[in-house]
Amino acid sequence: MTTSIRNITIIAHVDHGKTTLIDNLMKQSGSFRENEVVDERLMDSGELEKERGITILAKPASINWKDSRINIIDTPGHRDFAAEVERVLSMADGALLLIDSAEGVMPQTKFVLAKALKQGLKPIVVINKLDKADQRADEVLNETFDLFVSLDANEEQLDFPVIYASGRSGWAANEINGPRENLNPLLDLVIDHVKPAEFDKSKPFAMLSTLLYADSFLGRSLVGRISQGTAKANQQIKAINLDGEKVDEGRLTKIFRYEGTKKVPIEVGEAGDIVVIAGLEKANVADTICDTDVDTPIQATPIDPPTMSIKITVNSSPLAGTEGKKLTSTQIRERLVQEAQNNVGISFAENENKDSFEISGRGELMLEILLTQMRREGFEMTVSPPRVLFQKNENGEKLEPIEEITMDLDEEFSSKVIDSMNKRKGKLIDLKDTGKNKKRLIFHAPTRGLMGYTSRFLTLTKGTGVINRIFHSYGKFEGDMEGRRNGALISMEQGKAVAFAIYNLQARGEMFVTHNDPVYSGMIVGLSPKPGDMIINVMKGKKLTNMRTQGTDENVVLTPVRKMSIAEQLSMLNSDEALEITPNSCRLRKAELDPHVRKRLAKNTEI
Repeated sequence: MTTSIRNITIIAHVDHGKTTLIDNLMKQSGSFRENEVVDERLMDSGELEKERGITILAKPASINWKDSRINIIDTPGHRDFAAEVERVLSMADGALLLIDSAEGVMPQTKFVLAKALKQGLKPIVVINKLDKADQRADEVLNETFDLFVSLDANEEQLDFPVIYASGRSGWAANEINGPRENLNPLLDLVIDHVKPAEFDKSKPFAMLSTLLYADSFLGRSLVGRISQGTAKANQQIKAINLDGEKVDEGRLTKIFRYEGTKKVPIEVGEAGDIVVIAGLEKANVADTICDTDVDTPIQATPIDPPTMSIKITVNSSPLAGTEGKKLTSTQIRERLVQEAQNNVGISFAENENKDSFEISGRGELMLEILLTQMRREGFEMTVSPPRVLFQKNENGEKLEPIEEITMDLDEEFSSKVIDSMNKRKGKLIDLKDTGKNKKRLIFHAPTRGLMGYTSRFLTLTKGTGVINRIFHSYGKFEGDMEGRRNGALISMEQGKAVAFAIYNLQARGEMFVTHNDPVYSGMIVGLSPKPGDMIINVMKGKKLTNMRTQGTDENVVLTPVRKMSIAEQLSMLNSDEALEITPNSCRLRKAELDPHVRKRLAKNTEI
């Protein structure tokens, strides 16, 4: 039975069609009943995944094809969730490298492929979206070969099979102009090319915990591939960490295997299969779950360190408690500790009083997803400006995270974008002409200068540009960088904003509040075009007299307030500011609300 199991992972850049392809593979392989209602992008089961159209958590699924079972692991395509990808590669015997036939090789493809090649996987290249009008499959294949060479692939890996497909239309063919009937050629190629790993069933049971899910019925559910032996329900097991120390001990209460996307209970799990087990309370990701006789841990892939951190504290604004249900530092702490356990890409630290928590992650999107999930769960909190995590080399020199940025844009915008990147200490590495008056620019730039840059880039390219960022390396510290030039417009009093006051203040700068919005002293209600903060009164109503004539009152027309994401708002913050996040609102504010205290602190820093 073990010989008929193939474990494969799908590697692709964000939005190159991984999840849609898996949908059609499962439909065509008979994973669903004929009358079963199946959602689109079935593997994106989370609420935020469906909304944003991106995969955040890696998830396994299973397909039965001919006499084999193929376990497919869907992986995130965004760089911030790369920790998920690095872990699941250890469960795979092979990989499908999915590449868009128009966009070609993109940064995330490069990043994950490098990790897969290092682990000795031999990928199958799938050139997807062949039904696009601007497809350039032959050029993309050459780019892919160049990528394999640049990543030091060995001879076997360079001799990769290629298949052409359209995940959305549900067909695959061995030639560009081959028959376009179904996805059977792709499934047959997986069976032929991916050789199942050989495992020893006679040894005692051991598996590396790769994913962790919290289940309200079963408790902690650990997912991994059984590396040796067999797992039986009710047997005694233990968990050991990477140093071989015992972390937990207990009884294996339940074993599940994937059938399609559903978990099906089984009595015995065999070596080579991907299973879900329950019964341990403290075991974590990267621990070895094994028989009580086993003392040697299975080595796990080291995860790249986080590059950015934020501080989270309780909501201390005058409006605290008006929207959320979870307000205390204890509740916030429990939620963040749980996140750090489930998500290896995030690390958690706290101060001595346990009322300020530092969360470090791979990038802005990862931190934004966490904050968005928390506000939907009813939390209120205050978040500090993001801080880049520096390192030091052997000579004691300061190093900072450098990112590789790939931009696809119309030629007419390239000079503006290059100028804006120069201001952020970005270095232009490559400039390619991609045809049809389009350019591809590749920069290396410090993470510090890129916070909130995506919205600026979209403004410069009038919404037509595509930007992709990926962590490159730690490089030399690039010196001081210019912060936000605009001064803050700060509310003077607490109450409700008035349309008449906002109308008269619009000339002073961009306003973030509209009529009847709650405001308080120290809250940032707008941005001034000039440097320097300004305290304003957004509650000043019109003085009414009993002298009225027709035409005296002009119609008050307010400029619509710009809708900003949490990442954008965090990127706007100066060091003395914070972001108040509640289930219904996000408000920019000064960290210190009292204007007299702010003045005193400013004087002390000048001295």
